[in-house]
Amino acid sequence: MTLKELERQLLALNPAEKAQAIQLLVQSLSNTWQGIEKTPGVCGGDARITGTRIPIWSLVNYRRLGATDARILQDFPHLSAADLVNAWAYADAHPEEIEAAILRNEED
Repeated sequence: MTLKELERQLLALNPAEKAQAIQLLVQSLSNTWQGIEKTPGVCGGDARITGTRIPIWSLVNYRRLGATDARILQDFPHLSAADLVNAWAYADAHPEEIEAAILRNEED
């Protein structure tokens, strides 16, 4: 894909999708993930939504079991849509880490 083709696709996005694309680009340029944190001793040190004990791997696994974003937000009312955008972006960027965490927690 050329930069010109990418530009056409980006311009065709709706405002919310453009915001998500910008957020993904910013995150890919830095090693820090907005809204995601890791703390030794909290949730096994796994990546989690900032200020919560909700690991990214658990959200990914819940989604795999068929939960929609709307359902996840309903079941976790203190999470925001932005939290899910951050979680999915992190999971997409770190698939091996997420898979390992899911497998490790299925064994427990």
